[in-house]
Amino acid sequence: MTKTSATLFLPSMRTLILFAIVIFMCTLSLPQNLPAPHALTDPKQITSKPNANVEQNQQSLSIERLYMTRSVGATTWSPDGKTIAFVSNTSGRNNIWVVPAEGGWPTQLTVSDQRQTHLTWSPDGKWIAYISDYDGDEQWDIFFVSPKTGQVVNITNTREISEESPTWSPNGRYLAYTVKPKTSSVFEIDIFDTLMRDTKHLTTGTSKDKMAVNPIWSVDSKSIAYTQHQAKGTDSNIFVAEVATGQSTLLTPHQGEAVYAANDFSPDGKRLLITSNTGNGYDNVGVLDITTKKIDWLTRDKWEIEGGNFSPDGESVTWTANVDGTTDIYVHNLASGKTTSLPLPKGVNRLGGAESAFTRDGARLLYYHNGPTSPNDVWVYSVANGKSQQITNSLMAGVHSEDMVEPFLVHYPSRDGKWTISAFVYVPYNMARSGQNAAVVYVHGGPTSQSVNSFSRIIQHMVNQGYMVIAPNYRGSTGYGKEFQHANLFDMGGGDLQDVLAAADWIKQTGYPDPKKLVVMGGSYGGYMTMMGVTKAPDVWAAGVPIVPFVNWFTEIANEDPVLQQSDLATMGDLEHNKDLFRDRSPIFFVDHIKAPLLLLAGGNDPRCPKEEAQQVVDAVKKRGGVAEYKVYENEGHGFARVENQIDAYQRISEFLKARVPPANCGCSLTE
Repeated sequence: MTKTSATLFLPSMRTLILFAIVIFMCTLSLPQNLPAPHALTDPKQITSKPNANVEQNQQSLSIERLYMTRSVGATTWSPDGKTIAFVSNTSGRNNIWVVPAEGGWPTQLTVSDQRQTHLTWSPDGKWIAYISDYDGDEQWDIFFVSPKTGQVVNITNTREISEESPTWSPNGRYLAYTVKPKTSSVFEIDIFDTLMRDTKHLTTGTSKDKMAVNPIWSVDSKSIAYTQHQAKGTDSNIFVAEVATGQSTLLTPHQGEAVYAANDFSPDGKRLLITSNTGNGYDNVGVLDITTKKIDWLTRDKWEIEGGNFSPDGESVTWTANVDGTTDIYVHNLASGKTTSLPLPKGVNRLGGAESAFTRDGARLLYYHNGPTSPNDVWVYSVANGKSQQITNSLMAGVHSEDMVEPFLVHYPSRDGKWTISAFVYVPYNMARSGQNAAVVYVHGGPTSQSVNSFSRIIQHMVNQGYMVIAPNYRGSTGYGKEFQHANLFDMGGGDLQDVLAAADWIKQTGYPDPKKLVVMGGSYGGYMTMMGVTKAPDVWAAGVPIVPFVNWFTEIANEDPVLQQSDLATMGDLEHNKDLFRDRSPIFFVDHIKAPLLLLAGGNDPRCPKEEAQQVVDAVKKRGGVAEYKVYENEGHGFARVENQIDAYQRISEFLKARVPPANCGCSLTE
């Protein structure tokens, strides 16, 4: 688990536009050897495209318009395959909607002021289980809603215990889910009997630096596979447990550190589809024989491959491949060994559904397409005829894909020469290579996360305002193998910060920006990196925008959620023995170095980076006469889920940047 919240935060909806595309599939043989996409290495090759139809600061790409386009989140099939339930913020809140699987007008099922996610339809069709928390506090409860009547029942109703990842047994009687008391660092797995209305523990006694997650039922409802993660994030194992006895068996004994994750049970219950980096240091997909514990590897690539599902007949499996930030979907026939790609529009294509992306008859696949100029939408693929149909359409309010820019994929060397850093660069239309423009270094959170080829409302808005944007994948990011991901362990805010500063160096060499008009901005760990940037390299930045940051390792570890506390100690070392390192990497102790004006945003109920972290910065900067604008959204957590708060937060950012670091041809002036 990382600083970055996994929960989707969703904006709005209009009339659905339905169409079908024919998929001309390509077939591969193993090993995959997926080709690397073309990446630019020469900054001078970055160009601004002319577009007479797009003007700087146009209304259609305003914050209000962009954040009134809807966001689409988690999905689940109805048992008969006729309906899809999905999360959307059409109403301004992340609630559950249903839509015919052939497309049509969606209907709102739940009406709540609180966000909802991780929905899953019961096998008998009577209930949809989902989770909801309270003003972003991540103390999740499990609810049932009737898809026929809309009746809602809180099944767990435990304010001091968080229940997540509800998963129905195939016989429809039981619901497995993960459980974590508020003061605990451990996730365990419980099973709720919907007939007897009682709960039993499947796992108990997990050590405080581990967690049991992702319960997966066998088809006969007698076993559950799960993954046990280490807090450090560098090691994990797969277990299978007997539901009747609670007896767990380790399936992945190994020496050294390796990550194993269970993805799906085979229909015959004899095998598991898994993802692991044990083969070559990169995530790959294999089939694990439960009896022999042997793994038949299906991929042997040096990209991030993630397992999906077995088809209902057991003849095929699915996976996704993240190749330098662009993700595609694959179907692999186990008998023939042939792998078929779905050549979908480029971007981030992911498998949907709850327990499975397949319908029960295996005839259709549920997936999401998300591209740099198209928000996340739900699509259905027909196995028989190779056609895909778009079910939801997120763009609305006069926002058009053709008005937005697609990024360049670029590679640049790290300052220490150890790594090649990948980044996405967004260039406004019609920008002159004048050396007078402004640029933003946009730092992702995590740090175990990745900037990918997907839709970003704030980036598209900033680009239309006249800002170049570079989004680097610094060391510690996912997507580039085990060695790269572990390269910032016990060095947070060290080498990874240098990779971010190298992004600023690289963007300046394009000849577009004024070197004195660079902005650093990011959320969560990206907010921390923003604060490290303005304190450790104060002369580089004209402004900084830390969003839900942490700034003080000592207070962060003392006050954050216990799961993250264990993770931080595992990845940075003992607080007492490494006190000097923790102090050096805590930007709060170097506030006197800051020269750039700051805008800080925080959530009042944030369990990951408590609002007191940002408050420390505001108090310290103002005490010495600096500029630190500040806004706390008291009814939010780690990120902003309510549409009105999203609009307010990002409008503040837009106005702050235009006042402090005006782009060329803006007509703005520096604040006195």
